[in-house]
Amino acid sequence: MAETSDPVRTCVGCRKKATVDELLRVVVVAGQLVPDPRRVLPGRGASLHPTEECLRAAERRRAFPRALRISAPVEAGPLREHVLGTSS
Repeated sequence: MAETSDPVRTCVGCRKKATVDELLRVVVVAGQLVPDPRRVLPGRGASLHPTEECLRAAERRRAFPRALRISAPVEAGPLREHVLGTSS
């Protein structure tokens, strides 16, 4: 039992399993989805591949409120900027 593998999580966008190193942790701060790349922010987190496809799939499926167990709508602005990069 000396196996030391990375924890595995499921992406809320594509629903595929991956190690935590491959996924971006997302938390809610003041009603906004905030990326937590260092995995240190408090609260419940959701995991997402940091790609445009997985972000759009998660938004389309309304996966964030369900995964984060919140009933209020959330704003994805900070997360979208992190995943897509600055478009200006």
